[in-house]
Amino acid sequence: MKLIRRTGSGTVVLGDGPQPKPARGEVLIRVSAAGLTPAELGWYPTTHTRSGEARVDAVPGHEFSGVVAEAGDGVPSPAVGSEVFGMNDWYAGGAMAEYCTAPASAVVPKPGRLSHTEAASVPISALTAWQGLFDRGRLQPGERVLIQGGSGGVGTFAIQLARMHGAYVVTTASARNREFVASLGAQETIDYQNSRFEDRAKNMDLVFDTVGGDILNRSWEVLKQNGRMITIASAVEDSTDPRLNNAFFIVEPNQRQLAEIAALIDRGRLRTFVDTVVPLSQAPDAYAGRIPRQRRGKIVVDCANTNGETS
Repeated sequence: MKLIRRTGSGTVVLGDGPQPKPARGEVLIRVSAAGLTPAELGWYPTTHTRSGEARVDAVPGHEFSGVVAEAGDGVPSPAVGSEVFGMNDWYAGGAMAEYCTAPASAVVPKPGRLSHTEAASVPISALTAWQGLFDRGRLQPGERVLIQGGSGGVGTFAIQLARMHGAYVVTTASARNREFVASLGAQETIDYQNSRFEDRAKNMDLVFDTVGGDILNRSWEVLKQNGRMITIASAVEDSTDPRLNNAFFIVEPNQRQLAEIAALIDRGRLRTFVDTVVPLSQAPDAYAGRIPRQRRGKIVVDCANTNGETS
């Protein structure tokens, strides 16, 4: 099968590899589309095995939408032929391929109102927003939350979920995305290119950082006493600062949460956004940042398209 793999130099290339077989408790997915997360190329599970050894030829992309092609032992559902979406383990072979395996417990039926391309943009971003806001951030109705990077893949879901939960939502975005993030539910938008967010965001109960770097470092000062910081910035992963270690997290598969997210989508309460779609052959360019994009939502790879034609 065709797949994308990470080389020893940290880049990704198009290649060929054997079709995986589902183990007990797993399903084999014929991948229609996969969401792309550029930062994952440097994450520990991409560069190391679970036992700590160097990992070579890792297949990235751990969120997908597709069809169940085969079920392993002990898997009564989903049935072969079912349309599903979900995540697989960060240490496993990913979904930037024509086929991947995933635990049956980490997939749910694809929302009926979404195409496979749209559905593939959801699992990591929406679960990250959900787990960051509620599991890690303990967001309560009426609290003030600052979402750094509101127009990105995670930010678009975080704004919607926080507002749905009754929080007061402030976000940073470019001037051209002001109306876009407002349509998602942001009550205040700060143009990060022309103003300092610290001058406008005050006494925040929670900061959800999706950007990292200087933005993260400056975000501490807008928190009220006993305010909480959450970040998904991968550069924090190896930090020795206890504050950053406590704030950082990596999303985990969660079937119950993903099913709730799917239900919200099918009821029209949660919107999805695909920035751009590229064929599998162009995934290396997308990981390298060489694909033009709108900076709204997520890049999705059409894994069924292996002939190089742009979708």
